[in-house]
Amino acid sequence: MSLRTETLTLPPAGPGTERRLTVLRFTGNGAGPKAYVQAAVHADEVPALLVAQHLREKLLSLDAAGRLRGEIVLVPYANPIGLTQFLQGWHLGRYELDSGANFNRGYPDLFEQVAERVAGQLGADAAHNVALIRQALRAALPVDAASSENTALKRHLYALSCDADVVLDLHCDYEATLHLYLGTPLWPAAADLAACLNSTVNLLAEDSGGEAFDEANSRLWWQLARRFPQHPIPPACCAATVELRGDRDVSDAMASQDAEGLIAFLAGRGFIADAPPRMPPAIAPEATLLEAVDTLSASHPGVLVWVVKLGSEVRRGQLLGQLVDPETGARHAVTARNDGIFFAARGHRWVRSGQWIAKIAGREPLGWRKPGALLPS
Repeated sequence: MSLRTETLTLPPAGPGTERRLTVLRFTGNGAGPKAYVQAAVHADEVPALLVAQHLREKLLSLDAAGRLRGEIVLVPYANPIGLTQFLQGWHLGRYELDSGANFNRGYPDLFEQVAERVAGQLGADAAHNVALIRQALRAALPVDAASSENTALKRHLYALSCDADVVLDLHCDYEATLHLYLGTPLWPAAADLAACLNSTVNLLAEDSGGEAFDEANSRLWWQLARRFPQHPIPPACCAATVELRGDRDVSDAMASQDAEGLIAFLAGRGFIADAPPRMPPAIAPEATLLEAVDTLSASHPGVLVWVVKLGSEVRRGQLLGQLVDPETGARHAVTARNDGIFFAARGHRWVRSGQWIAKIAGREPLGWRKPGALLPS
């Protein structure tokens, strides 16, 4: 067995308390790339937790057969803080209750430190530059004591992932079809991930704002390429946020299917020996800029009733649903403002004015969507 289990502890929040992370390191036979996969940094996004368990079992089987290559790091639960946060019976795992901070924002931005370290050392060989940058990244990791559990958690997760070739952050939405978030320079090279997971909505942004985990790992590479245009620096970290449908889409059948898709992707990237060639999909995956995604908000408080199914192609002006006023019985139309795929919706059917209720992935950037802070906090 080449599996090594590590335990990382967070600073105690009070006397008699200590939270920990479990890290599974699969070291394959021979040299190879490094992959990092974590589940549910938004701790109430449960499908990721089950997919991680199915992925663990499949990796154990491949490991026992001697078929793994390189290194695969799996963090089966990425947020022990959020897993314990319940308020009157409701699990609240997206934000830290103490600070209000989003568990998937505020990861280290080490671009300037790394740029300073590698200046004058980069050369004409891309592989040399990648190795040099990864060495500088590891050296630039914060070493001072973390001020809080949340800060320590984010530092641990980033330190585990920052030098990986592949970083997959497993999430879910309220109600959604399976979809991906990726850095724009990673497409179309990352279309293999979309194909293996049957993702029909693949959303691209160079910087969506807020230092989300996947972007903290990938964005530095094209920032360095712009800083040092005379040296070849590829987008060497294929980092993606994988949205595993909705928060109630939890079943062994779906989790096994998604884990198989992840295994197929890893096989294609050289992590698994003797893997059968994957047939190309009948329809090549497409991607859309995040600026082309419209997020609809509730115009009135009411009971949300959909008339269009998730995953449907919709047209501008089409009726998607209605908000029913429980006092007057009035029905307020929810209509699409762009052409595209209706891919995500609010899960709870009672909504207040201003809450987001639907997302439509279009094909043309929208005038009211500006770069920066493109994702909800």
